Amino acid sequence: MSTATGISRRRLLGLGVAGAAGAAAVGAFAGRTLPGGSAPAHTEAAGGAVPFYGRHQAGITTPAQDHLHFVAFDVITEKRGELVELLQEWTAAAARMTQGKSAGPFGPVGGDPQAPPDDTGEALDLPPSQLTLTIGFGPSLFDERFGLADRRPPALVDLPSFPGDALIPEISGGDICVQACANDPQVAVHAIRNLARIGFGRVSVRYSQLGFGRTSSTSYAQETPRNLFGFKDGTANLKLEDAAMLDEHLWVAPGDGPGWMTGGTYLVVRKIRMHIETWDRAPLAEQEAIFGRDKARGAPLTGRDEFDEPDFTKTGADGKPVIAENSHVRLAHPSRHGGARLLRRGYNYVDGSDGLGRLDAGLFFMAYQRDPRKQFIPIQMELARHDALNEYIKHVSSGVFACPPGVTDAGDFWGRALFT
Repeated sequence: MSTATGISRRRLLGLGVAGAAGAAAVGAFAGRTLPGGSAPAHTEAAGGAVPFYGRHQAGITTPAQDHLHFVAFDVITEKRGELVELLQEWTAAAARMTQGKSAGPFGPVGGDPQAPPDDTGEALDLPPSQLTLTIGFGPSLFDERFGLADRRPPALVDLPSFPGDALIPEISGGDICVQACANDPQVAVHAIRNLARIGFGRVSVRYSQLGFGRTSSTSYAQETPRNLFGFKDGTANLKLEDAAMLDEHLWVAPGDGPGWMTGGTYLVVRKIRMHIETWDRAPLAEQEAIFGRDKARGAPLTGRDEFDEPDFTKTGADGKPVIAENSHVRLAHPSRHGGARLLRRGYNYVDGSDGLGRLDAGLFFMAYQRDPRKQFIPIQMELARHDALNEYIKHVSSGVFACPPGVTDAGDFWGRALFT
């Protein structure tokens, strides 16, 4: 079928076997509770399943998993109905795979042996590994091809050119993105591989990125991780337990824009290459001055513990600020940006080495927010202009996406409200 409300035979097959998502078990929580005294829902083990259905998409405030496979697609069909049908099929497959099932109802070894399997099979016998799949729509989807131009949210702006950008067009942008996070890299790769397989002839892969070693914590139950420069990253990150903060800084509220985005959020992705070899030759004191933090504990240079608030007024014996004016922590701090906060879900990456024998490595930065115009853009402009860290990094790709609210049940699909 080619209408927004029609459901194809393939989607019916997928939904029929998907079933309802299991309830999350309550996990250990390091003493933190939600307002009202209730503990948040967590799955017990790293191999468990994260519920697929809900008010918001999973994979945003979900406690950050260990591995990432991110992909940006270009839509190559020009038929709106085919795009809608694809989103229906993708949703059915995502609902299945996040619960540890195969992408299709027959699986990698079932069905007609003379036909290709409806699942590629590399995740056969593997647990769900807390797989989450999160979708977003890029500005380029809202052109004249599918009649969506008047439905583009005002907050889904094209990112400006920031000082120092060295963006590679081939690995930037995209009509649709899908973020797969899991505690087993093979589970994440399997999920993206099967979505690409299902989308053959209707979408093509623009670029993809593997990530490991999360660089942010999205729950108080998680320790703050380190980036490839060896520093703790994302100390001040938004956390899933801070419901009021999430409502203020993360989730799109009624009246923020078109109704189809209410309960959704906006994702900015930036691939940031780190000049690893140059950094490794920098003195420790210089490294700490650039970040404005102690490398061992992650504490601000004016404090003792990681979560101490930095004191930007404190000066040293030389009369200069202890935390330098061009330090990363000072320039990125919410107090400098009207209280603006982000929910970061970045990952380290290593893509081998370049032709000169240097590591092609860095940070695949991902940040969710309520409005990029008020959050990421002003923060990044300040960093791009003044951050001492710029000597050691280079932004090589960029993208912004509107991530719709969650899928309510097996009769719903990713982006349904956008197309109806």
